[in-house]
Amino acid sequence: MALNIKPLADRVLIEPAAAETKTASGIIIPDNAKEKPQQGKVMAVGKGTKDEPMTVKVGDNVLYGKYAGTELKLEGKDYLIMRESDILAIV
Repeated sequence: MALNIKPLADRVLIEPAAAETKTASGIIIPDNAKEKPQQGKVMAVGKGTKDEPMTVKVGDNVLYGKYAGTELKLEGKDYLIMRESDILAIV
């Protein structure tokens, strides 16, 4: 299923990974105490700028800052749109 959105310039659309529901020791984390995920999958990329070509591509798993990007909802799913410079690493 292709998304009906095309980021402009150096922007990237990311689908955040699901938040952890329990700790490594098995303790269940309630919804109000869950951390925002800082990892996600790139769903769409812009063309880049004249001076800076895009480094990430669709399908890359990336790490980004805790407060990076703008949240949006498309077709019932949550996404983040951010500049490529807000991405910290490809994993």
